[in-house]
Amino acid sequence: MCGVIGYFGDRVPTQEARHLLHRMAVSVQHRGPDDAGFYIGDGIGFAHRRLSIVGIADGHQPMANVEGSLVVCFNGEIFNYVELRDMLEARGHRFRTTSDTEVILHLYADRGDECVDHLNGDFVFALWDASRRRLLIARDRMGVRPLFYARRENTLFFASEVKALLGVPGLSAEMDPFALDQVFTFWAPVPPRTIFKDISELPAGHLLTADDGGMTVRPYWDIAFPDAAEREDGRAEADVADEVLALLDDATAIRMRADVPVGAYLSGGLDSSITCALAKPYAQSGLRTFSVTFGSQEHDESSYQREMVRALGTEHSSIFCGSDEIAEAFPSVVLHTEKPVVRTAPAPLYLLSRHVRDEAMKVVLTGEGADEVFAGYDIFKEARVRRFCARQPGSQRRWQLFRRLYPYLPGLQQQSPDALAAYFGAHDDDPADPLFSHRPRFRSTGAAKIFFSAALREELAGYDAADELLARIPADFARWHPLHQAQYLETKFLLPDYILSSQGDRMAMAHGVEGRFPFLDHRLVELAARIPPAMKLKGFVEKSILRKATEGLLPPAINTRVKQPYRAPDSASFFTGAEPDYVGRLLNRTAVEKTGLFNPLATEKLLSKCRRQANGFRDNTAFVGVLSTQLWHEAFTKRSAWQPGHHEPSRTIQYGDA
Repeated sequence: MCGVIGYFGDRVPTQEARHLLHRMAVSVQHRGPDDAGFYIGDGIGFAHRRLSIVGIADGHQPMANVEGSLVVCFNGEIFNYVELRDMLEARGHRFRTTSDTEVILHLYADRGDECVDHLNGDFVFALWDASRRRLLIARDRMGVRPLFYARRENTLFFASEVKALLGVPGLSAEMDPFALDQVFTFWAPVPPRTIFKDISELPAGHLLTADDGGMTVRPYWDIAFPDAAEREDGRAEADVADEVLALLDDATAIRMRADVPVGAYLSGGLDSSITCALAKPYAQSGLRTFSVTFGSQEHDESSYQREMVRALGTEHSSIFCGSDEIAEAFPSVVLHTEKPVVRTAPAPLYLLSRHVRDEAMKVVLTGEGADEVFAGYDIFKEARVRRFCARQPGSQRRWQLFRRLYPYLPGLQQQSPDALAAYFGAHDDDPADPLFSHRPRFRSTGAAKIFFSAALREELAGYDAADELLARIPADFARWHPLHQAQYLETKFLLPDYILSSQGDRMAMAHGVEGRFPFLDHRLVELAARIPPAMKLKGFVEKSILRKATEGLLPPAINTRVKQPYRAPDSASFFTGAEPDYVGRLLNRTAVEKTGLFNPLATEKLLSKCRRQANGFRDNTAFVGVLSTQLWHEAFTKRSAWQPGHHEPSRTIQYGDA
């Protein structure tokens, strides 16, 4: 992985362009500590920070074709580059390097914008077609790699991280209040909206094209589920399981391609265990695995990690992550997420990627995506129970079913039927609502908005964040099976906007580590979308078809274990040990009044409750959200935690000049 930076528009004097690109590149050098390169042309400029993984000796970027008419700046990996190269060579193309970057140049020359349809990978690339004076920017289908952009007068600026864009003179870091509302509803803003008012995010599976006539953004891929009324093909479950395993094995194999060692995260859950089991035969020097352990039984999975290490014989190392470690890392987490968060879960992953880099590794496979693709989350089971409640409002089974949903939440077992009904919306939600499956999550997170200041509430009056989700739902959404509707919402929004961002790319790349996700191979995603819902969620057994497909790979205790969601201690992290200085500094009444986003008195009471650890679920979410927003404001709006550097990067490669 790497950092991609650039501009297109008004012509800029060479020295001014060079200085601007250098300044922007330095702010994301953590994404690519191995190399730096630049291209400056007529109204176009690229900068690149490289993390060398494939084609180490000859993969310098930006990369041009022989004629110099095409230049590409690329972040990510093309996993099927070997097959694409063979196909292109058979069509007469001649390659000068061994890198996957050059494949993009030749594929574009051969297929134009449709080149993206042939790529199997996690990527963002910017490609300059000089003969047409046209810029093409593409983001991978699932949204693994990020891309942000902004317009300043007549120039388009873009970068892998917002930090680089804030190095553009005159570009504001002003907060978008509607994006903050979305964070306190969906856990993240919905692209193209970002927390920065003047900066947009290119959505997953989209292309941005720009020329002297203007700019357009359009989708090139989406998940397609069949109509619920459509007749199933009647295939035997065993045959479907065999196809799932074969494709997952291939997805893993091509993600082991690298000129450096590839390791894997091992949480002890089903998904990471499958990933490690499939990866091990392709690890020529043995597979290294990495994990996080916690002090509390509620969060720790180390016994399952040890069982998988014994079963696979991997070279394993782990880090302990306690409250003090989370609290110490949290300001850095917010600096790298570049947006507020309502969970501390990114912090252990930030610390784990640092450990991986300290161990001289820079590529890891992870199990993210399996829960979205194969219906593993509790929210899918919860929606099924809530639909049952809507059909059978008088049934006494409702409350037992709700309690069965979350056996790992002891507080839920003591709740009264009325409290359970209120929390899950068992009486009020309309099953015909497109967002039915996710309404309880939106409500429980959104309850923290009670801490918004009066001024912010006034600015948000009449705004409903759900409208932006509804506007992006496909036209045939209503015809899908309810499970597929829920999977679409989880896969298209929470996955790219939070899981792969705040917990994924940002935490790994903070230390120059690339994460790869076999479960998010688009071929597997498309296959899983066609699998009947009953094979994915069988009663209360989540990911049933995946368990069947991989039952011979894992110890029975791993294959059959009930999912334990990845979580980390939240507000307690800041008060179990020594309270960090920044908590009192940012949450005192004066500081909160100055920021103007939260009610000072309510925040003061919230802080007092959390210090006494007398807070409930809403307060827990609210505290992390308020604290991270205050940290974000200090880091970006005030620009106190970072400043773009002005020194030259270690290596300059220039293909063109103005």
